[in-house]
Amino acid sequence: MSDVINTEIIIVGGGIGGLAAALALANIGKHVCVLEQAAEIAEIGAGIQLGPNVYKMFERLGLVDEINSISSFPESLMMRDSMTGESVIEIPAGKQFKQQFGFPYAVIHRADLHGVLLKKCQTSDKIELRTGAKVTGIEESDTGTSVTTEQGLRVNGGALVGADGIWSTIRQYVVGDGDARVSGHVAYRAVIRAEDMPEALRWNSMCLWAGEKSHLVQYPMRGGELFNLVAVFHSDKFTQGWNDFGDNEELERRFAGKCPEVLSLLGKIESWRMWVLSDREPTRDWVKGRITLLGDAAHPMLQYLAQGANMAIEDAICLADMLVNENGDYAKAFIRYRDARYLRTTRVQMQARLYGEIYHASGAVRDFRNAELASWSDEKFYTGMSWLYDIQPSWRDQ
Repeated sequence: MSDVINTEIIIVGGGIGGLAAALALANIGKHVCVLEQAAEIAEIGAGIQLGPNVYKMFERLGLVDEINSISSFPESLMMRDSMTGESVIEIPAGKQFKQQFGFPYAVIHRADLHGVLLKKCQTSDKIELRTGAKVTGIEESDTGTSVTTEQGLRVNGGALVGADGIWSTIRQYVVGDGDARVSGHVAYRAVIRAEDMPEALRWNSMCLWAGEKSHLVQYPMRGGELFNLVAVFHSDKFTQGWNDFGDNEELERRFAGKCPEVLSLLGKIESWRMWVLSDREPTRDWVKGRITLLGDAAHPMLQYLAQGANMAIEDAICLADMLVNENGDYAKAFIRYRDARYLRTTRVQMQARLYGEIYHASGAVRDFRNAELASWSDEKFYTGMSWLYDIQPSWRDQ
């Protein structure tokens, strides 16, 4: 006989968005069951950039001190031209930035952030975590939802949240829009020890080396013990997926002719992990009755604004707030949650595509980019960031 679990809210996906949603819902008194298809709830990857917007969500979850203890805080946000090595911009990200936005700009290892969320979930008596639980069936009625898993588990709940990423099973039930849009860009990621970095490049900065049809990002993590490196380039040779091994020969070919600093960084890595960069067209179709989507399942975006995880955590807080506003009426709360979020996440999705074009500009467009950005003051950059970072931390009674 199949196992049966009864809960208030089912969350499919045990990544950053799913765990943040579990915590936010538990904080308003909801019992949740998180289903993760992998054998263990864990996170892979490398670095995540944390803006003041997500720090406001950490404050709501009571996690600021824990996040700060394992984060690094860049002194500046830099762009350099990867062809010439010249500095294009350097925006202060320390005291002045924090005074402007109320919270810092930080960087953290993805596994460390996930670990904080997981530990918090494991200590909650309102959250049940199930691994090896790949969802294969979904049922809904006027009074609830149910899912069945490949292993024969049945979970019954009052509502269902799909937080299962860009290849979401739940999205196909809600939206049915097929495969994600492959961008034609790939990301090669690696983490190295600080002592293995070229000494002259061990900056406490988030630095983006902008190049023609490519760019390289570097920043410190874990208090400067590690550096995260991400090389992104246009490619017509890829497999659809993520966490495959990269092709060093193609990487060298795509970055040929770059400045010595960039080439020295790339030469420090023997083995890269490859991600195919994909997104989807923005949609408002996040809700179907008592079922809704969250994070990459709702609004997958390219990484050029470094906001994927941040948006998922914002979603989690908004979702819980709307359930409070609607006194637990899931269908109404999910519609209000969608309406409160989709314009903002659509803007991030579209801006991320635009930033990719700016980072990878060539010829006259590259020259214009460098000249224009170099003319901006710190205040102008801060003003340009305000739409993203100056978000209210609560959707209660909105």
